[in-house]
Amino acid sequence: MASEAQAGSEEGGVAHERGAALLVFLAALRLGLTSFGGPIAHVGYFRHEYVVRRRWLAERDFADLLALAQVLPGPASSQLGFAIGLRRAGLLGGLLSWIGFTLPSAVLMIAFAAVVDDVDTADAGWVAGLKIAAVAVVAQAVWAMARTLTPDVPRVALAVVAAGAILAVDGAAMQVAVIAAGAVLGRVVRLGGGAPEIAPSSRPRVGRGVAVAALATFAVLLVGLPALDRATDSQAVAMGDAYYRSGALVFGGGHVVLPLLEERVVTPGWVSQEDFLAGYGAAQAVPGPLFTFGGYLGAVQGPDPSGIGGGVLALVALFLPALLLVVGVVPFWDRIRGHPAAFSALAGVNAAVVGILLAALYDPVGTAAIDGPEDAALALAALALLVVARLPPLAVVAGAALAGHLVL
Repeated sequence: MASEAQAGSEEGGVAHERGAALLVFLAALRLGLTSFGGPIAHVGYFRHEYVVRRRWLAERDFADLLALAQVLPGPASSQLGFAIGLRRAGLLGGLLSWIGFTLPSAVLMIAFAAVVDDVDTADAGWVAGLKIAAVAVVAQAVWAMARTLTPDVPRVALAVVAAGAILAVDGAAMQVAVIAAGAVLGRVVRLGGGAPEIAPSSRPRVGRGVAVAALATFAVLLVGLPALDRATDSQAVAMGDAYYRSGALVFGGGHVVLPLLEERVVTPGWVSQEDFLAGYGAAQAVPGPLFTFGGYLGAVQGPDPSGIGGGVLALVALFLPALLLVVGVVPFWDRIRGHPAAFSALAGVNAAVVGILLAALYDPVGTAAIDGPEDAALALAALALLVVARLPPLAVVAGAALAGHLVL
C-alpha cells in the first residue's frame, strides 16, 4: 500500500510539473507575441507578466535573475525568461519558456526570408509607433525597479554613475565593467544589510550534476566545433560553429551580436549585405528576442542548408550557449546570493543594472524612437496610459502602433 501511495504521489508530482510547465509555455507565448521594442523593453514586459500579473516572483527575485542574465554572455531577456521557467517548472519549464518566447518571432523572421525582396519596414509608421511604445514600457519598468532596488542615497548615486558611464563609453565591455564595479562597491559599502531568506518556492529545480554537465557541454562545443569545422567540409558544421560562437562570446545580447553575425555570414558570402540589412530592419518590427534574426540569416543564405532547416539550425546554435550557461549557473545562484558578502555585492549589482536600464532608456530606446514633438507626445501619452490609467501593455502597444500608422 505504501509503495502504491508513493507511486501515486510521484505520478501526481509529474503531472503537476507538466501542468506548471504548460502554464509557463502559455505565459511565455503571450510575451513572445506581444513584447515589442527589443531586449530592454522585454524586461518591462517580463516584470509586468511574472511579478505584477502572475506573481510568480517577488520583485527582488526578479531583479536577482535579471542581474544574473546581465552578467552571463548571451541574449539577456531570453536568459531571464528561461531562468524564470526553470524556477517555476524545472528543465521542461525552462525549455518551454524559451520556445514560447522565441517561436512567434522565429516563425515571422524565417517567413520573411522567403519574401525579403517584397517587404519594406524601414519607413512604416506602425513600426515607429511600436518603438515609441517601448519607450513608455521601459520607463515604467525603470521607475518601478528603481523604487525597490535603489531605496537609499548610496544606491541611487551608484545607479546614476552607472548610467553616466554607459552613456559616456558605449559597448558591452563597459556594461560588464559597470556591473563588476557595482559588485565591488556594494561589498565595500555593505549595501542592503543582511542576506535574505531564500523562499523554498523560488529555489531552482536543477541538480548540481545536470548543472556541471551543462557547463561541460558549453565548453566542449565552444572548443570542439571549430576543430570539427576544420576537419570536415560540412556547411552545417560551419554554420553550427559560426552561430554557436556568436552566441557564446557576446555580452549584452541583442544589437551587440549583429557585428559578429555580419562577420560570420556576410564576409564568407553566405548572405548578401543587402539581405542582411533588410532582415535587421524586419527584426525591429517583430516581437520577441532580436536573436531570432539568426533564424532569418540561416533561412535566407545561399549555401544549403537554408530555408526552414537552415533557420532552425541557426536558431538552436545561436541560443544554445546562453541556455547551457543558465542551466549551469542557476543552481548555485541562491547559495551565492544568500551569503551576506555576496548579498551586499548583489545589491550593488542591482543598482548598477538600474543605471544600465536608465541609460538604455535614453540610448538606444529613446534616441531610436523619439524624433520630434509628435513622437515625444505619443510616448508621454503611452506612459500615462500605463501608469495612470493602468491599461495592460498589450493595449498600449496596439494603440501606439495604430497611432503611428495614422499620424507618423
